[in-house]
Amino acid sequence: MNKSLRNRLLVIFGVILACIYFTFPLQKHINLGLDLKGGMHLVLQVDTSKLSENAKKDAVLRAIEILRNRIDSMGVGETVISQRGENEILVQLPGITDRERALAMIGRVAKLEFRLVDENQEDMAAALKGTIPDGYILKHLKKDNEPILVTKKVVLDGERVKDARVDFQRLNQQPYISMTFDGEGSRLFGEITKENVKKRLAIMLDGEVYSAPVINEPILTGNAQITGQFTFNEASILALALRSGALPAPMHVEEERTIGPLLGQDSIDAGIQATILGGVLVIVFMLAYYLMAGFISCLALILNLFCIFGLMGFLNAMLPSSQLVLTLPGIAGIILTLGMAVDANVLINERIREELDDGQNVQSAIKNGFGKALKAIVDSNTTTLIAAFMLFQFGSGPIKGFAVTLSVGLLCSLFTALFVSRTIFTLFYNIHLLKTIPMLRIFKKAKFDFISKRYFFFSVSMIMVALSIVLFFQKKNSAYGIDFAGGQIQEYEFKKPVQVDKLRTILNTLGLKDAVIQQFQKHPTNVLIRTSEDSYETVQKAFKENFADNAFNLLRVEKVGPVVGKALRRAAILAIVFALGGILVYVGFRFRHFDFATAGVIALLHDVTVTLGVILLAGRQIDLLLITALLTIAGYSINDTIIIYDRIRENLVQMRKAPLAEIINVSINQTLSRTILTTSTTLLVVISLYFKGGEVLNTFALALLVGFIAGTYSTIFIASPLVLAWEKNKKKS
Repeated sequence: MNKSLRNRLLVIFGVILACIYFTFPLQKHINLGLDLKGGMHLVLQVDTSKLSENAKKDAVLRAIEILRNRIDSMGVGETVISQRGENEILVQLPGITDRERALAMIGRVAKLEFRLVDENQEDMAAALKGTIPDGYILKHLKKDNEPILVTKKVVLDGERVKDARVDFQRLNQQPYISMTFDGEGSRLFGEITKENVKKRLAIMLDGEVYSAPVINEPILTGNAQITGQFTFNEASILALALRSGALPAPMHVEEERTIGPLLGQDSIDAGIQATILGGVLVIVFMLAYYLMAGFISCLALILNLFCIFGLMGFLNAMLPSSQLVLTLPGIAGIILTLGMAVDANVLINERIREELDDGQNVQSAIKNGFGKALKAIVDSNTTTLIAAFMLFQFGSGPIKGFAVTLSVGLLCSLFTALFVSRTIFTLFYNIHLLKTIPMLRIFKKAKFDFISKRYFFFSVSMIMVALSIVLFFQKKNSAYGIDFAGGQIQEYEFKKPVQVDKLRTILNTLGLKDAVIQQFQKHPTNVLIRTSEDSYETVQKAFKENFADNAFNLLRVEKVGPVVGKALRRAAILAIVFALGGILVYVGFRFRHFDFATAGVIALLHDVTVTLGVILLAGRQIDLLLITALLTIAGYSINDTIIIYDRIRENLVQMRKAPLAEIINVSINQTLSRTILTTSTTLLVVISLYFKGGEVLNTFALALLVGFIAGTYSTIFIASPLVLAWEKNKKKS
């Protein structure tokens, strides 16, 4: 064994050890996203419209600090609280199980105010008739709706509260909030009570009067109470909010994605099953078709999987602030990487076969095969990385997780295909395991005339694209899911299957006539409800009343407001535009000919549009996961196109006197086996994702299934023939 081979083997062995170290135990090195371990993802809009200009400047930062104090008091670990945009706050609460308590705690302004009460009966009578005395406000006690006049002037506010806790009244064990003021607050409260003995002092929270007790004597201890018809949970939330301080401005939830622990575990199980099934199908295919070369590819594929987890674990260990997380779409990215990683190995194996057919010996065939495949592999993976980068740049949450795992997987596949596979090939040759490299063959020597049929396929494609566009405009707003149109999704799991008609009747009586109800065939106990407004509390109450004998669990809640929906739609458009633009520039630069690049991008637009049309025809909607699928299709489709372009570039040198039509036809035929094989292996993992990946990824997998087939079609019948058509027009002009 020579020194170079030994060093390469040592590198591979070191990588394997590093991957094992940074992968296991998984719980330590791999951070799971909220969609896998459960939790809440919230985007809060801070309403600063009623604040002064000075108060607006740091309102969001003050709100973040107060929210952090509140959330820390709940004992939630690994939280993310950060400013997003001008007046938005991103909050991620992993593992949270009590959704109602979390939302009540986060959204509560907790603005505490003490105001004196006007007990003049004539003033009250005038106020009830509509004439409110100057300097006063007409309010009503929360407990019994008693009208009460309070001063506009706030004599003391909640900023002086040092501590707040829940206590219980001795007689009826009714919970109340006991407060302690700081030094200055105690002094002010003592003065107020001393100067207003026998008068009433209203205690207000967020504009509501909870109580208005009579001051019997000066209170100099710095203690006060808030009584009312509290439940223990309400009192606990209020006490926590008072301890943390009042928010500078009201906030409302603009985007919510709450995943229950049951759905998170189901997603993990489905992802593991899809990965195993997809991996097994690819391995069986490669072993059956490429035999010993396929065995080497499978070894590289297994190491590729280890490298993905190892690299993610390494990055999390070295850069803990990066918080690279594994999400449900991220698992889909890993599954896709299994299929895409085989692409490079198929290209290498086919190149080796060609060298053997040309009479090269095994050693030369291996060397030349890897050498000739190098450019095409690097170019094709780079274009997919461009699409992944745009997803990461413009995506959010789980979509970023998909972009990360796809990018990591592609980088790992470059290492395993170009370095690991070549090393194993060389090793097996040196120890006489590769005296020959037998492989099966689809076409001995393909000689199909694709170019002559180009106008027919141009017509077919234009019809499909036109129909897809017409369908999109017919659907209008109904084409968009809640990510872009706004609204709310609730998914429940019942103990026993429920009738959709009964659900629809219940929702109609609640005034939710626009609600869309979906029941899954694979899981008839699961029900998904889509509404245009926040209907969670109403639906929960109705279910408890109507299904008392049929227990149910909340699996997830997703809510998107109009502001976030508009922003997500804009981000999706930018991601597609920049991805296609990046691919156009890169391909044009690499091939030094923008005719090639433009034809490739037109083929991508064809694939994306046709896929979108099929998805809408199937009754599915456009959401963030679908945009992710479309960009993945763009990255994958250009791979096939680049392989043919690379062969055209090579043949332009070798067949200088041949017409361009012949060169393109020969190039397509020479790469036809590779095109069919890579599409087949990738479709194997996509099919496993479609059937085993769970309901959340079902539309995503369907889009990939359609898009990859469309991409193979457009590579052969659209991209290359377009180059020929433009070249002919140039010559005529």
